[in-house]
Amino acid sequence: MVDVRDEIGVYEYSGGIVGPGITPAATIRSGGTIRTGTPPGCWGPMITPKFQGGHEVTRPVMVEGADIGDAVAIRLKTVRVTSLATSSGVMEFVDGRYLGDPFVAKLCPACGTTSPSSHIEGVGDDAVHCDACGAEVSAFRFSNGYVIVLDRENKVSLTVGKDVAERLARDAKANAAMPEHSMQHSILSLARADISGLSARMRPFLGNIGTIPSRDLPDSHNAGDFGSFLIDAPHGYSFSQDELNRHKTDGHMDTNSVREGAILICPVKVPGAGIYMGDMHAQQGNGEIAGHATDVAGEVELQVEVVKGLELDGPILLQTVEDLPFLARPMSAAERAAVAALGAKYGQTQIEDNAPITFIGSGANLNDATSNGLDRAARVTGLPYDEILNRATIAGSVEISRLPGVVRVTFLCPTPILARMGILHLVEEQYGPRDR
Repeated sequence: MVDVRDEIGVYEYSGGIVGPGITPAATIRSGGTIRTGTPPGCWGPMITPKFQGGHEVTRPVMVEGADIGDAVAIRLKTVRVTSLATSSGVMEFVDGRYLGDPFVAKLCPACGTTSPSSHIEGVGDDAVHCDACGAEVSAFRFSNGYVIVLDRENKVSLTVGKDVAERLARDAKANAAMPEHSMQHSILSLARADISGLSARMRPFLGNIGTIPSRDLPDSHNAGDFGSFLIDAPHGYSFSQDELNRHKTDGHMDTNSVREGAILICPVKVPGAGIYMGDMHAQQGNGEIAGHATDVAGEVELQVEVVKGLELDGPILLQTVEDLPFLARPMSAAERAAVAALGAKYGQTQIEDNAPITFIGSGANLNDATSNGLDRAARVTGLPYDEILNRATIAGSVEISRLPGVVRVTFLCPTPILARMGILHLVEEQYGPRDR
């Protein structure tokens, strides 16, 4: 008999893979709470050769009553940074140290060991060494990188010079606040400091969160853009395009509005859904233009709810009002009164009752991702595709989440459609009761 709980803490991680092959951590009731501490995302796993994905996400939590063809709503209650510092930047691949994809199939250039165990020696670009033969083994380099210290209370950050970066590197795991069961090397060990003295605000979010795909794949590749690297790949995680489309759930969004206060609605492609999370960023603008942002360890608390009969291919996001595009924000009472007066002036008595909704789209490039997001919106809402184009133009927006190919398609959707989808209560929770 399955032990179903109302509250669950998850503090073990999947080693770079998401899917049904990873043993679940537990099962939770609809309405229950998941708490976890997530390790940093991209760069630490990238320089840890035994990882076969670019992240280190939690083991999945199954949700009682979530069947294939349903959806699961995830309320992000807490997203809090715990790291004191991190490092990131633009990446370069090191030839001869991977088979097809350096995120997935790393090799030792000296002894030929695949996915070798490794250790840190010293500080700097050549700090990662193969346990089998001792050779320097990282498949990645910074073309331009930085170390950044974080003020979690005042929500500001500052990049530091080489001397400070090297001092932080000597106690890298402590400064990264690496969780106890994390298996990655800390990217602080490389101490790359090409940008010094740049200050920025912090606004943390989760870059990889959702439901598991219906076939095992690298956690960083659970999306249409990074996932395209798996098409006919020369390693054990090779997919056709049709297989990738069928199995992925687009959990790796790098969407900076998937933050505290947002509600994320995810597809269920395996019985129980399998909620997982990781890849917290301390901050990121729209687009993750550098390919990587400020990956940090953090504390997360979620509440989950099954939405029966809502069949999705990828996520829907109910962003906070602050994060919504200007044209999709709910109108104030004064604005609604002005609209009513405008209608009366011209004899237009019908005024649509609506609310914001955001569909995530992904693809090999931004054009494909935009088409995917628009198509998902049309299929789920039942609105004509060309009407979605018009709504996103005059009462919404299309925004970049990640280069090369994740976008947000936001528009005002009629509330009867939201009710039919079974999410009107979530929309009203997020944006307030509708006037009906």
